[in-house]
Amino acid sequence: MNGDRASNAELLSALVKGTDAGEGGSVVVCVPFPYLDQAREQLAGSKVGWGAQDASAHRQGAFTGEVSAAMLRDAGATHVIVGHSERRQYHGESSDLVGQKAALVLEHGMTPIVCVGETLAERESDRTEEIVAGQLDTVIGRIGLDMGRSVVAYEPVWAIGTGRTATPEQAQAVHAMLRERLGRVSETARTIPLLYGGSVKADSAASLFSCADIDGGLVGGASLNAREFLAICNA
Repeated sequence: MNGDRASNAELLSALVKGTDAGEGGSVVVCVPFPYLDQAREQLAGSKVGWGAQDASAHRQGAFTGEVSAAMLRDAGATHVIVGHSERRQYHGESSDLVGQKAALVLEHGMTPIVCVGETLAERESDRTEEIVAGQLDTVIGRIGLDMGRSVVAYEPVWAIGTGRTATPEQAQAVHAMLRERLGRVSETARTIPLLYGGSVKADSAASLFSCADIDGGLVGGASLNAREFLAICNA
């Protein structure tokens, strides 16, 4: 929940210039709802895609304050983050609700970025695989083979906004488990992008992205600084 039209314009302009000069990979920015039109206008024709940070689990109706997947598609969004740890923590979102949202995002032709991750207490009690696999399995139960049209982001809650980052070895271990579990759905699902989302910074990006099963990053605070974000993209 950052930004205004002036700072957004500066940031998006820098991202367009920086990514248009690069090769390979894909870059998507997920913006607050009021700025979807601004993102569409500034990013049109560039290599940068755009999307939203959440979507309603309802199609339409008397749900004041909610924004539906159909509305996001109408606004031109191509990606939607679902199940971010902050939504789970502050809004009590369950994995089943996340699965409902992912299903509607897919139904409307967009790509859900499905977030999974454990808290510090869960990691310290050696429950990481149980928790993360359970979150993923619940979403798979909702969307099945459509998992192959999704993106999954592993964001250890204990490494978000704390300045702590999982070691490449810790992150890779979870990503490898996710890859194996996705492979049980289909070969297509096995090959979907797996992103790491725990306080990714430019100085840690290269070592994380060199891991076999880490395909990119779900970047938080560092995305508000164009130079930092582009350095992560280049990594």
